[in-house]
Amino acid sequence: MIESGRPRPRLRRRHGRGWLVRLSPVILTVVIAGLAYATPPEVAFSRLLPAAPALAAAMWPVLPTVLLGTVCLFLMIGLGIVFPGLGTWWTSAGIIAVTVAAAYGSHVRLQRERTLFHVRLVADAAQQVVLSPMPRRLGSVEIESLYLAAAAEARIGGDFYEVVDTRFGVRLLIGDVRGKGLPAVGAAAAIVNSFREAAYGEADMVSVARRLDASSTRYNAAFPPEGSMERFATALLVEIPHGGRRIEILNCGHPPPLLLHRGGLRALEPTTPSPLLNLAELIGDHYTIDTFDFVPGDLLLLYTDGVAEARARDGGFFPLVAWMSRQPPTPPHELLTALHRDLLRYSKGRLDDDIAALAVRLCEPSQ
Repeated sequence: MIESGRPRPRLRRRHGRGWLVRLSPVILTVVIAGLAYATPPEVAFSRLLPAAPALAAAMWPVLPTVLLGTVCLFLMIGLGIVFPGLGTWWTSAGIIAVTVAAAYGSHVRLQRERTLFHVRLVADAAQQVVLSPMPRRLGSVEIESLYLAAAAEARIGGDFYEVVDTRFGVRLLIGDVRGKGLPAVGAAAAIVNSFREAAYGEADMVSVARRLDASSTRYNAAFPPEGSMERFATALLVEIPHGGRRIEILNCGHPPPLLLHRGGLRALEPTTPSPLLNLAELIGDHYTIDTFDFVPGDLLLLYTDGVAEARARDGGFFPLVAWMSRQPPTPPHELLTALHRDLLRYSKGRLDDDIAALAVRLCEPSQ
């Protein structure tokens, strides 16, 4: 699985600059004290000393913040001895007041950071339920997955996928729940867990789709979304029979997959769209399965709408079809590595939506 994140060199540069940022309260203290000593007393740079502990509260624990405030206080007293008439006691009182407030602010910040850390642990665990590790090869089928979070601090969303090897063939699922955060992940988990059971037991994908819709409906009834908008999900079901040279696709309102077939690119549009999950009762449960050729060497890309809707700074969408048509026949891992790189480059690292993708290639059985 190719996970979300920035290139490693950039992370190292940020880490290096981070030390400079964390030392900035000390640097500010030295600069202010130096200016106060080197300039005429009338300029009174010493009155800026309370800014140092205030800045420290944004990045330091409580004790270092208090220690820096104490250093600033002694510096102010020393400057008052060297330059009488600086208003030492007023500035010292300001340093004490700001240091006390900064220490409290630092305490509150650390509590919130600890809370956020635990929330992220829960979010990561919830995401692992939806995006479980998958084998890179099932028989003659090579598979690679990609997940990119719209915000690195979120690391969780409603995009989902799963791949299982059944007696009917390799079955794949990819989809996107409307919404974000834990409610969307809960809805996605209900769909994925239902697929993991139904894919093994149901002989046809129409029955699998009905099972997914029923699970989605039950979850949304038990945990209704906030507001008047319905919670629904798009989904794409794919079946690759063992030893077969075809694929069957059931599309529930999802972006059509792209197939690189013998040097040409084709979007596998459904003849008749099937209902979105949780909407079958409203618009009818009429499902359609389309069959397409899928021979060794073919490369199939399944993706959520966040891929095609990634935006550049000028508002233009990522040209997925044109990008895919330029790709040479390549292993799934290399295709998604290139997609990962080019999406971040095109959007300048600013994604508006979560992204999930599966790349699938059929190999000769002997390979």
